[in-house]
Amino acid sequence: MTELYKFEIDKNGIDPLVVPSKTLYNGDKIPAIGLGTFGSDKFGGEEIASAVLGATEVGYRHFDCASVYGNQHLIGKSLKAILNGGVKRKELWITSKLWNDSHSEEKVIPSLKKSLDELNLDYLDLYLIHWPYPNHHEKGVDANSRDPNAKPYIHEDYMKTWRQMERLVEMGVVRHIGTSNMTIQKLELLLRDAKIRPSCNQVEFHPHLQQQELFDYCTKNKVVPIGFAPIGSPDRPERDRTREDTVDVQDPVILEIAKNHGVHPAVVCIKWAVQRGHIPIPFSVYRSEYLSNIKGIIYNPLSELEMKKIKKIDRKCRLIKGQVFLWREARDWRDLWDEGKSIER
Repeated sequence: MTELYKFEIDKNGIDPLVVPSKTLYNGDKIPAIGLGTFGSDKFGGEEIASAVLGATEVGYRHFDCASVYGNQHLIGKSLKAILNGGVKRKELWITSKLWNDSHSEEKVIPSLKKSLDELNLDYLDLYLIHWPYPNHHEKGVDANSRDPNAKPYIHEDYMKTWRQMERLVEMGVVRHIGTSNMTIQKLELLLRDAKIRPSCNQVEFHPHLQQQELFDYCTKNKVVPIGFAPIGSPDRPERDRTREDTVDVQDPVILEIAKNHGVHPAVVCIKWAVQRGHIPIPFSVYRSEYLSNIKGIIYNPLSELEMKKIKKIDRKCRLIKGQVFLWREARDWRDLWDEGKSIER
C-alpha cells in the first residue's frame, strides 16, 4: 500500500546523480534510461505502480507513461509517495502521451489535465503525441480489427493538434512536447511548421531494428531519440506477433557478448542503446531486472568492437507494426511507416 510506503534508497542501487543524461535542444537534461509502464495484457496496474516505487529506490528518475495504458491513476499514487518520501519533483522526469482519440483541438488540453490529475502532478516534463494518426482501437482487439473512421496521415490535421500541444508549453503545464512513431517524412514537415519544436521522438529501437537513418536524422536535428521495445518487446500483445519476428535476446552476437560480460542478453541491448545515443525505456516489474538494466549502463561498457558487431545484426524487424491503425485504402502496415513513399506537403 503506497499510503504506508516509506521511501528508502536501495544500498544495491545506483546513485541517480551518476546516471548519464541526454541534452535537449534548449539545454535541459533527460535521464538516459527510463522505466516503461506499458504492461501489455500480462501485468496489472498495481504491479506496475509497485515497480515505479522499486525502480525509484534503485536509481531511476525517468518514467514513461501514457493515458491509454490505463494505469496512470495507480502510478500517480506511487509518484505521490515518492515525492512525500523526499524526492524533489525537479529530480523526476515524467512523460505521458496524448492518445489517438484525443487529437481534436478541443480534446488536447482536457486530456493533458486528466493525465496530470491521475499522476498527481502539476506539470509533465514531456508530453508526446502517441501516434501520428487519430485512428483508434478498443482494448484487446486482434490485428485484423479496423477503425471504420481510420484515415492516413494528414499534415494539416496533425498541425492543429500540435498547436494545442504548443499551448500546453505556453500554459506552463508541460515543459517539453514531442512525437512518437514518427518517420523522417513526417518529422520534416513538423520541423518546418512548428513554432515550438519537438524535443524527442519515441520510436521502436532495438538491435534487430536499428533504424539508423531515422536515428541520424533525429540527432542531426536535435530531436532526442527515445527507444521503446529496447530488448525486442517479449511481452508485446499477441496481435503484434508474426511468424517473421526475430528475437534480439537470442541472437548469437548478443548471446556471446552477454556471456563475456556475465550479464543477461537484455542488459547487452540496454548497454548498446545508451552507448549508441538513444534513450531506452525498458519495462519490467521485477526488481532484479530493472536493477540489472540500470547497473548495466554504469558498469563494464561495451567495447568498440562489440558495438560494431551489434551494428551488423540489424534485421529491420519491426515488432510493433500497428496494423490496427490502418485505413481502408492502405496496402499493408508498411504504409504506416511511409516505406517507399513521400507525404503530401
